[in-house]
Amino acid sequence: MSAVQDTANGVEALKLDESKGNLPEGAAAEAEKRAENHAQDSDDDADDADDAEGADDGTEEGAAKKKKKRKPRKKKKAGTGTAKGQTNPPRVPIAQLFPNGAFPEGEICEYIDDNSYRTTDEEKRHLDRMSNDYLTEYRHAAEVHRQVRQWAQKNIKPGQSLTEIAEGIENGVRHLTGHQGLEEGDNIRGGMGFPTGLSINHCAAHYTPNAGNKTILQQGDVMKVDFGAHINGRIVDSAFTMSFDPTYDNLLAAVKDATNTGIREAGIDVRMSDIGAAIQEAMESYECEIGGETFPIKCIRNLNGHDIRQWSIHGTKSVPIVKGGDQTKMEEGETFAIETFGSTGKGYVREDMECSHYAKVADAPRVPLRTTSAKTLLKSIEKNFGTLPFCRRYLDRLGHDKYLLGLNNLVQAGIVQDYPPLVDIKGSYTAQYEHTILLRPNCKEVVSRGDDY
Repeated sequence: MSAVQDTANGVEALKLDESKGNLPEGAAAEAEKRAENHAQDSDDDADDADDAEGADDGTEEGAAKKKKKRKPRKKKKAGTGTAKGQTNPPRVPIAQLFPNGAFPEGEICEYIDDNSYRTTDEEKRHLDRMSNDYLTEYRHAAEVHRQVRQWAQKNIKPGQSLTEIAEGIENGVRHLTGHQGLEEGDNIRGGMGFPTGLSINHCAAHYTPNAGNKTILQQGDVMKVDFGAHINGRIVDSAFTMSFDPTYDNLLAAVKDATNTGIREAGIDVRMSDIGAAIQEAMESYECEIGGETFPIKCIRNLNGHDIRQWSIHGTKSVPIVKGGDQTKMEEGETFAIETFGSTGKGYVREDMECSHYAKVADAPRVPLRTTSAKTLLKSIEKNFGTLPFCRRYLDRLGHDKYLLGLNNLVQAGIVQDYPPLVDIKGSYTAQYEHTILLRPNCKEVVSRGDDY
């Protein structure tokens, strides 16, 4: 007897049991539906087998089988971008895609060794359950980041301007968080955690185009894409590197491996020095051949990962990417950005080029401001960004004009901190990968992890 006949007889038996009251109402209908789906899959598999057989035998009959049309599969729900009905470019707020507020969790890693007890400890599990709002906000922001960056990776191409790339990412984040940032305080509720970094080649970090920038992404460029998304000040900080020439594959592989090593080593009560040593060992086991010359890949020793606090992208702790003597420990409940930078140059960066990144200092001194432009600008920064980083393009977007004098006054007064681009030696190439991890009481969650990296 065939499998199809067996299934049909089974469904009839279920219907009989249901009529006698032995099964809940609807059980037979559900079984019949599963049977139909199974039959459809079987037909599809058979068609695939016929296609393969016809392609191999080389006969006219085989050719006819090869041309035979497959039965159409059920269509997926509308949506031209990522799953669950997202558009291309992404514009549907994540809250609409997950109306029950249960956002996808990140990669869950159990604690090991001395911390292994945390996984099943009831007290730790209770503490974890008390952090539901905190987790929801982080996972919401993380799903925004995943969907926007996956769209970006598919759509960024050589020939595009850096301004076009940055605005594409930022518009996606604003739409998906549901906060366009054009009303007073809108940026505070959700949106960009910090400006989109698009640092190319020897520039490792803190570069985003200012107004009028006409830089075009080239085929031979290595570009770091570093951006943050936040919900209620819970910032997800994650970065990746794009190149379009396989010459740089080893550079990217080294940095990705180093970042994943740092994530694996990180945990409650782990010393920063141990994490840095493991990252450096992983990174410097690679080398990269460029133009017939082999370059060792070095950690950029004066760039670090960091802890993240609500409304503050850089907390008080640093996660080194080289071995050293920092005996500071990670602690339960903390959030960290594990980021590593590799370079074919000196492995040391300095400030250079025109500044674009700024942030209000959290504990800024109360200094009398002499210029009206500085006073007006400070009020706008406090209302629209608080202590979240911003860039000049964001001020342009809010309608500010001729603000550079006021902005420089705020920097000189110590109220606003400037973050100029950081570069290695010219002619070198740098790469970056980064994830945000939550040190929950009973597990470690790589909240920004995705299928892409």
